[in-house]
Amino acid sequence: MKKAVIDLIVNKIMVLVLLTGMLACTPTPQPIAYGQQACDFCRMGIMDQRYAAELVTQKGKIFTFDAVECMVNYYQKQEQEKFAHVLVNSYDKPGELLDAFATYYLISEDLPSPMGMFLTAISDEEMAEKMVKKHGGEVYQWQGLMDLFDSQRAMHNHQVQHAAH
Repeated sequence: MKKAVIDLIVNKIMVLVLLTGMLACTPTPQPIAYGQQACDFCRMGIMDQRYAAELVTQKGKIFTFDAVECMVNYYQKQEQEKFAHVLVNSYDKPGELLDAFATYYLISEDLPSPMGMFLTAISDEEMAEKMVKKHGGEVYQWQGLMDLFDSQRAMHNHQVQHAAH
């Protein structure tokens, strides 16, 4: 009986150790240290809580960005499956990291962003509609934003090729 109790205790301890190890490997977003961190794409300081973004890899490595533009440019050059979290700050919820796939994006010349693309993340569709009424511009969801960046990159590459001839 005594051996059975000891075995049971040892088994429970082993389960706890395994669970603790598994939880330690869970990739977790971290708060951005505004005014202290630099963008992992352009190296500018991350200052504005309305425009920053964060990527967290499956292994837990964190990349921070001063603007959605920088995050998208970095993200599109990576294997996208390696990211556990793709997060953005939004204009209407400054400092709060939101799921980039569920967020809306407004491009409006009334709202300059840190990198000059006039790209602003908005927390939800209702707020995006209000922002368009107030500031004008065009609203995108995640895939539309990816397509826009792809087309702009293709146009830029085409112009560079023509300039070389």
